[in-house]
This record gives sequence, C-alpha cells and structure tokens, in this order.
Amino acid sequence: MSENEKPDQPEQPEQPASADQKPTAEDSPDNEELIETDGLVENHNLEAALAEAQAQAEENWNQFLRARAEIENLRRRAEQDVATAKQKSLEKLASEVLSVKDSLEMGLAAANEEGADVAKLTEGSELTLRMFNQVLEKFSIVEVNPEGERFDPEAHEAMAAQEAGDVEPNTVINVMQKGYRLGDRLLRPAMVIVSKAPS
Repeated sequence: MSENEKPDQPEQPEQPASADQKPTAEDSPDNEELIETDGLVENHNLEAALAEAQAQAEENWNQFLRARAEIENLRRRAEQDVATAKQKSLEKLASEVLSVKDSLEMGLAAANEEGADVAKLTEGSELTLRMFNQVLEKFSIVEVNPEGERFDPEAHEAMAAQEAGDVEPNTVINVMQKGYRLGDRLLRPAMVIVSKAPS
C-alpha cells in the first residue's frame, strides 16, 4: 500500500435525531395537509359568520317592513277615526238644527194665516230663538257681543269710528253684527262701531 492511499474508513452510522431537535416544516410530510385543513376551517368560519350576518340583516329588514306597515295602518286608522268623529258631529248638529227649521216653518205658516195674531207670532219667534241658542250652547258656540267693551282687533272688526265724549276712545259703542266663537276658536268677528275722541 502506497503512502498516498488511505485505508478505507468505515462508514459512520447516521446519528439519530436528539430529543430536543424539532422537525422543521420541510421534515413533516403532513405539513401541506395541515395548512390545507386550516384554510378549510377558516373558510368555513367565514361562511358561517357571513350567513349569520345575512340572516340578521334579513330579520332587521323584515322588522322594518312590519313597523312601517304598522305605522301606515295607525295613520290610516287615525284618519278614519277623525273622519268618523267629524261626520257624527255634523249629523248631531244637523239633527238639532232641523228642529229649529221646523219651528221657523210653523211660525211662517201661522204668519200667513188670515187674522194672524202678532203677539202669538212674536212668542213663537222668541221660542224658536231660544231653541236655536240652546243648540249653539250644546255645541260650545258662544256669542260675541262686545258692546261697551274695549275694542279687540283679534275678536272684533271695526266698521267705523264715531266721536263719543262719554266713553274712552277705542270702546265698542255699537254692535252691527254679533260674532261667534267655537271653544277658543273665532268663527266670526263681531262687526262694531268704535268710539274716538271728539275733535
């Protein structure tokens, strides 16, 4: 054997991996399967969350539609109630006024008779007027007769101004046409003549 030739070295046996040496990603044959499985789980979770969000959105939309329909029904019912109440009030007023009309017609018929008694006609007219005033009172229609009161432009309409030394200026000295209120609402202003200071 020449000096350059070395004796064959016996092959060294492979050293087993130590316990503290961890396998790397390249060393694990199941690594790709694990990554793929994690991706599927994540996709499944996202799909479940999306489905839940869509279900909640649909439920919210249905609740909105139900609430809107309920509000529309309430509005329509309120309009019907108002219309019904208005109709009933008009019917009640009409039935009360008809009795006054009947009394007026009877008074006219009596006035047209031969030898009509003026005293009885006057009594009948006064009775009819009392009936009519009762109707107005029943429906809270109040007469505005401001003679002797201070002129109120919100309730009175001045037709003329007249000099008067015995009353203060801007006092109603004559009511040409009475006014009327329905509760707090003015139906018709009183037409009046107002005093002014003598020139």
